[in-house]
Amino acid sequence: QVQLVESGGGLVQPGGSLRLSCAASGSSFSMHTMGWYRQAPGKQRELVANISSEGSINYGDSVKGRFTVSRDNAKNTVYLQMDSLKREDTAVYYCKANYRRFNVLYNHWGQGTQVTVSS
Repeated sequence: QVQLVESGGGLVQPGGSLRLSCAASGSSFSMHTMGWYRQAPGKQRELVANISSEGSINYGDSVKGRFTVSRDNAKNTVYLQMDSLKREDTAVYYCKANYRRFNVLYNHWGQGTQVTVSS
């Protein structure tokens, strides 16, 4: 079994920055795409950013130019640097990992971390 542990959420003022981390742990797995989604109250979960094991990156339109996703393959960890935060970035942020274990592909979600942008 693979576990995802997220950290780095919290309260920040508009214009501020936060950095989220998501570390995968377990045994006998090969990590593929890792990324971040978010869900605000009353809204659908949406893609924030993801990054493949080869480094191919996708961003949601609303965060382009402000957020940066990266990963450390040796640590099976994905990061999300969030700059120039806006009130509308307030949401629960979820890590998602796509991995292969014993020739089976899995999509796994983290427990979520709250990000609140408010003065």
